[in-house]
Amino acid sequence: MVEAGRKGRQYDGGFYDYSADGNRTVWPGLVELIDAQPASLPVVDVLERLLFRKAIESVKCLDEGVLERVMDGNIGSVLGIGFPQHHGGVFQYINSYGLVAFVSRADELAKRYGARFDVPASLRELAQLNARYR
Repeated sequence: MVEAGRKGRQYDGGFYDYSADGNRTVWPGLVELIDAQPASLPVVDVLERLLFRKAIESVKCLDEGVLERVMDGNIGSVLGIGFPQHHGGVFQYINSYGLVAFVSRADELAKRYGARFDVPASLRELAQLNARYR
């Protein structure tokens, strides 16, 4: 988008075109720009990237005291940030995935997609202890 000169609303255009009256419409060039991009991401990577980011950030919130209990993170993630309800919340997702497997997969995602998938030390330690979030 930046290379196409579409830096966002404050620069008069991103995904949308904005009219003088404040209405917005999808930028017509978006379709061509998307079609020009290779679709090389595996679907499982797309899905897990979305889930893992929310889970990793929730672990950080627990570590920092923003969340007081695992249960708060599970309920809040479903009701507050739209985490898929069938997973039972972010911490239940990590538990169901398996902490060792979750850390291993997060390491793969970090290697491929960047440091935002690095897990906090607390999660890595729990995985080494073969523990679960309770």
